[in-house]
Amino acid sequence: MQDQRNLLVLATYNERENLPRLIAEIQSLIPTIHILVVDDNSPDGTGEWCQTASEADKAIHCLIRTDERGLGSATLLGLQTAIEKEYHLVATMDADFSHPPQSLVELFSAFADDPELEVAIGSRYVPGGRIVGWPWHRRTVSAAINRLTRLLVGLRTKDNSSAFRVYRVSKLSEIDLSNIRANGYGYLEELLFVLNRAKAKFFEVPIEFRDRIHGSSKTSYVEGVRVLGTLVRLTIERWRLPN
Repeated sequence: MQDQRNLLVLATYNERENLPRLIAEIQSLIPTIHILVVDDNSPDGTGEWCQTASEADKAIHCLIRTDERGLGSATLLGLQTAIEKEYHLVATMDADFSHPPQSLVELFSAFADDPELEVAIGSRYVPGGRIVGWPWHRRTVSAAINRLTRLLVGLRTKDNSSAFRVYRVSKLSEIDLSNIRANGYGYLEELLFVLNRAKAKFFEVPIEFRDRIHGSSKTSYVEGVRVLGTLVRLTIERWRLPN
């Protein structure tokens, strides 16, 4: 893996308290990784910090969006950049330490263990995975969405709402990312749905997911409704379109 160009995409909004520490820890674990921060013009100065950091460190890159917002579109922009820059692997994770940086090493290592692997998912719902710090209602909603995704959309993976993933860029280049319609959290299920139809090979790595310490969660009731709407649309597509 040392001779391959790998990219980490971090979609951010108001992560000034977390981002410097997270990047420093990731670079200590994976010194060769390139990092792309896609910031939605955070009012707390996240983007400004990133721009300053990128001037001092050529491995850090920053895109600040002023006319568009949304986790899905920000992450897809990062994935499209990985395709255009011809990276080997591209990772995504939350910028708030919910996803343990050490597990990023394990996700990358899964590709070394299996040359045919195309998507590795940091999973809370396989043996060894767990959630720490979430109230019961968030656990219930997350578990229900994942069960519905498997039942309605036909995915076999356990954690389809995890944003902690590594993709083989050559596989991503086989699909048209511009066709992903979900702009919020629903992009997570939709992207796996599209990759599954493209016969991608998946693997889930157990992780310990911890609720954020600094900053506020971006999830909401409205976003949950949007995810359900995405699942309904994907269910219709599953049965109407030939695989």
